[in-house]
Amino acid sequence: MTRSEQLFKEAVEIIPGGVNSPVRAFQSVGGAPRFIKKADGAMITDADGNEYIDFITSWGPMILGHNNPVIRQKVLEACENGLSYGAPTEAEVTMAKLICEIVPSIEMVRMVNSGTEAVMSAIRAARGYTRRNKIVKFTGCYHGHSDALLVKAGSGVMTAGVPDSAGVPQGATQDTILVTYNDLDEVKEAFKTYPEEIAAVIVEPVGANMGVVLPKEGFLEGLRSLCDEYGSLLIFDEVITGFRLALDGAQGYFGVRADLVTYGKIIGGGMPVGAYGGRKDVMSVVSPVGAVYQAGTLSGNPIAMAAGIAELTQLKEDKDFYKKLNAMGDWFYGEIDKILKEAKAPCTLNHIGSLGCIFFTDHEVTNYAEAKMSDTKAFSEYFNYMLGEGVHLAPSQFEAMFLSAAHTKELLEGVLDKIRKYFVK
Repeated sequence: MTRSEQLFKEAVEIIPGGVNSPVRAFQSVGGAPRFIKKADGAMITDADGNEYIDFITSWGPMILGHNNPVIRQKVLEACENGLSYGAPTEAEVTMAKLICEIVPSIEMVRMVNSGTEAVMSAIRAARGYTRRNKIVKFTGCYHGHSDALLVKAGSGVMTAGVPDSAGVPQGATQDTILVTYNDLDEVKEAFKTYPEEIAAVIVEPVGANMGVVLPKEGFLEGLRSLCDEYGSLLIFDEVITGFRLALDGAQGYFGVRADLVTYGKIIGGGMPVGAYGGRKDVMSVVSPVGAVYQAGTLSGNPIAMAAGIAELTQLKEDKDFYKKLNAMGDWFYGEIDKILKEAKAPCTLNHIGSLGCIFFTDHEVTNYAEAKMSDTKAFSEYFNYMLGEGVHLAPSQFEAMFLSAAHTKELLEGVLDKIRKYFVK
């Protein structure tokens, strides 16, 4: 028995499912998850000493690579002064200024502790600002595990085959309106049905929790227009796309401005952190200025702020960073697509910049229903082959691959050779 298997055996007795987040579970692919001991650059090492090329990158935030030396040094320096104060710090102000400077739509920002908390708080702020209750949400878009949004979500919920969650009372979701991603007509119908009741439309600008699903041309622009027409707010959940597609995220990449934006761990270099921000008049409803209450003892934690400032500063100062990273993604995913076509594999590859996903279906994937047509058994076979070849992918058909600056062309060429050996018989 390997050390990972032994640790998993112990874990299942004291942790539900043996993991502290369902997306880490290997239930859909079989076997025991690899328990990670350390990571550096594009590589991770498990408890048995096995090295893997990592395409999870802590679910996205390690865009500079694992264990970035600049971030690590800043964290160590911050730790010398203490781990948590429960009081304001200069680092919080620096971080807020940095985000507001980088993202034009953000005039005020509030730090929280996770993407889930950021979305939950942004929804509450939207409702407080508009004095409306209903929220439009897209099937397959995952916005964290708060009650009102855990309805036909993506990510681990899709893998488990559970479109909703036990423990969520009916009343918590009665004001959540479900529509199909990339279908503007359904959104228009929702607004026609509830013209003065919809507080906000929340969307992943790129659906990155049902694999990788790109917005159709005009989709995001259409959402912006509808929200303007009916006096609702547009919320971009940029927990995945923020500071990844471009320095100013999906808003900059697509040229569509949201009223509120949510971020997760990428703004803290992978530390437990999140934030929500937007227009000053909207954010001014948040306590202690306004009547919308939201609080957190660890919000703006000095260690997380130190990591975040170090990461965002590097991304900001390297003017060619996103050009280089997205070009690497275009090349890498383009090569995978060539392999799939050469092998006549019943697969569809979606990608944008450094995000990509192989769907094990020969149908186009533009929404949740089409993503669900994927052959998860075929994915499981591919996953286990790649794991055996030293490539660490997310253990779910419905997750993205993340490239980082540490994924060199030489390293990726080796991965392409492994993919070619699998598909081209």
